[in-house]
Amino acid sequence: MKNSKLTRTCIGCRQKRQKTELIRIINHNGSVQVDLKQKLEGRGAYICKNKKCFETIRKGNKLKNALKTNNIETVKILEDIEKEV
Repeated sequence: MKNSKLTRTCIGCRQKRQKTELIRIINHNGSVQVDLKQKLEGRGAYICKNKKCFETIRKGNKLKNALKTNNIETVKILEDIEKEV
């Protein structure tokens, strides 16, 4: 990849991709939300836009671990995003 600053790693498949190809989910002050513009403050995690990655993340606690939260919203956020993808 040309510019390493624009690549991020999917927490599902562990592949590096361009930032624009991934969905960013953040933990901002205990609130878990999708960062569509990828500009909000907070601890973020990136996920590929494919169902296999969503299944992998849902089976384990990868999203909760990546965001360093125990917030139950993470499950609902994943379900909402998967419906749109």
